Amino acid sequence: MSLTAYGADDTPSEHTDPTPPSLRRLRRDELSTDVVSTARHLLGTLLVRDDGDERLVARIVETEAYAGPEDRASHARAGRTARTAVMFGPPGHAYVYLVYGLHHCLNVVCGPDGEAAAVLIRAVAPLSGLAGLRERRGRSAGPDERLAAGPARTCQALGIDRQLDGLDLVTDERLWLARDPAGPPDAADIVSGPRIGVDYADPEWSARPWRFGLAASPALSRPFRGAG
Repeated sequence: MSLTAYGADDTPSEHTDPTPPSLRRLRRDELSTDVVSTARHLLGTLLVRDDGDERLVARIVETEAYAGPEDRASHARAGRTARTAVMFGPPGHAYVYLVYGLHHCLNVVCGPDGEAAAVLIRAVAPLSGLAGLRERRGRSAGPDERLAAGPARTCQALGIDRQLDGLDLVTDERLWLARDPAGPPDAADIVSGPRIGVDYADPEWSARPWRFGLAASPALSRPFRGAG
């Protein structure tokens, strides 16, 4: 199967799609570190969606870190609830929630079991299964690298909804994480800035540079300003 790949600048090129055995899944211990480290660590990781009919692969290019109850921008700020229970671990599970009653968002639970922490997948760059991605997004034209440029677009393009909430990303075949065979991005390619849409939190938390991205990627949900 042909796979459209994107380098540091997400410029399309063609190479052979890795067969399933050649994609190394992320282990649970790789998702057991603190949430900020995990948010950076997930950049460049492959997100694989298999709905039984088609395998869709995309590279994670933008993330946001959300900590526990102390983080006033986090869903966990109200403590453990029926909605947020997945955030409290164990690590390596999917936390999928609905915003505005319309859009789904995918998070990767991380950190020690029992301590709330999750990384929001803000944007991915499509690598394979482009026809399926376009069909789900309802688009027949436009730049392919923008098909999943945003957390809601990511879930729509990959067919991710609340039915996958709590799914084990380490062992399940429907949605999982893998290391890019080309290796991780260079640290110099990663930028950071304040999280988006968290102005309701007090300044101590809304200003924290816990949004991370691959600087040159055209798949970012929006540009980084004053990035560091």
